[in-house]
Amino acid sequence: MLRKIRISLAAIIFTLITLLFLDFTGTFHTWLGWLTKIQLLPAILALNIGILVFLVLLTLLLGRIYCSVICPLGVFQDVVARMGRRRKKFPYAFSPAKLWLRYGILVLFMAALLFGVSTVVALLDPYGVYGRITNNLFLPVWQWSNNLLALIAERIDSYAFYQTDVWIKSLPTFIIAAVTFVVVVILAWRNGRTFCNTVCPVGTFLGILSRYTFFQIRIDKQKCNQCSVCTRNCKSACINHKEAKIDYTRCVACMNCIEKCDRHAIGYTFGFPKSGIVNSGKGQSFSEENYACRRGFMMGAMIVSTSMLKAQVSKTTGNKMDWELADIADKQRLRRQIPLTPAGSLSARNLKRHCTACQLCVTVCPNKVLYPSNSLETLMQPLMSYERGYCRPECVKCSEVCPSGAIHPISTEEKSSTQIGHAVWVRERCIPLTDKQSCDNCERHCPTKAITMVSSVAGDESSLKIPAIHEELCIGCGTCEYLCPSRPLSAIYVEGHPIHKII
Repeated sequence: MLRKIRISLAAIIFTLITLLFLDFTGTFHTWLGWLTKIQLLPAILALNIGILVFLVLLTLLLGRIYCSVICPLGVFQDVVARMGRRRKKFPYAFSPAKLWLRYGILVLFMAALLFGVSTVVALLDPYGVYGRITNNLFLPVWQWSNNLLALIAERIDSYAFYQTDVWIKSLPTFIIAAVTFVVVVILAWRNGRTFCNTVCPVGTFLGILSRYTFFQIRIDKQKCNQCSVCTRNCKSACINHKEAKIDYTRCVACMNCIEKCDRHAIGYTFGFPKSGIVNSGKGQSFSEENYACRRGFMMGAMIVSTSMLKAQVSKTTGNKMDWELADIADKQRLRRQIPLTPAGSLSARNLKRHCTACQLCVTVCPNKVLYPSNSLETLMQPLMSYERGYCRPECVKCSEVCPSGAIHPISTEEKSSTQIGHAVWVRERCIPLTDKQSCDNCERHCPTKAITMVSSVAGDESSLKIPAIHEELCIGCGTCEYLCPSRPLSAIYVEGHPIHKII
């Protein structure tokens, strides 16, 4: 019964979190965004004391339930391990804990967190790892499926779906996500929770707390005949049936052992252990009803209702004049001296120290201005670029979904007055000067009226107009850069500010 409850809760939470990372429309986050905020590392980085107290008390009460129910990477390992174990009747065996490796990685992780080495933190955080895997490997498949449905729906004059661009936002991040996926799958397929109990620093930290948990899985020596069924079904490899011992620092309370033991020699009972590896005392016994009625961690599942967005994409099809249209070269991504970070991040330093690189903000950005950084210092963290779109002042999606405090929640009014950068004009690329054609795209579309067209020749009002930028009014939204017709580089672009300003 306990195992069924755990699996049901884990399946619900895992499915909903996966949908959050796959939902490029941002629809689900209104109701389900709290699921990302109850992840341990984001809660630590955001200094969410309530969530931290809840997770610590949960672990002290029930053990590492977080790893087997709440953590998406942990549940993903369970899914892979379940598929792998079908090849063998008893796939697992007890193995001693590799303490030097576990605690060595934990110390490295804490040092990286303390000194702001964000790349190391992002590579080891299980929530961020699963987010990158989903964003880089699963999301393109989801989007291609959506585009196929949109194509089919269009043929029957339905616009319940709309086409979306599928593109690799960062090749290094894609490679890291793919390699991590392969490593996690191989380890889980062969040995269950090896990654969780050897590499993951969150699992090691919670394992320390699990030494002193109130409810534990215990073995009754009087009923145990050392058949090893519990050991061979333990994906954490933490049950030593020969000595009737359980390593509680690695046990994730999956309840597999309880269900498989036909002698009822193992159960989930109340106790105060003295160390991480506990031997049940002689003479201890408990009835089947005692452990079957113990309640595990309970979380309510929310009912998700969504409405499909209407198509807002216009395209030319079946036009006999299409062959006469010239191809428009794509814009190239600019190399900015100071990178652009989203409004709400406060500064590049704040983003670097708090971001787990889960890329949830990249997924939900409707304007396609966020992409993972390729810089070693901020690897996989979100930066902004305007070759595919611009940052609309009325959009605050990224600030709504960030669980770690890297991007603070802001209102549309606050965003419209936040200067994340300023526009810079490049004379050598401007259309009126290079092609002798009038152009005022940047002025016409600037939402803050920070651009004014002036005569290219001083004192000659009949000369072609060129843009003049009022930096005190510019918020760095990138409208001018995106809509500039100059190719492959815009004649006007946005340079970032290391610390955001209020105008």
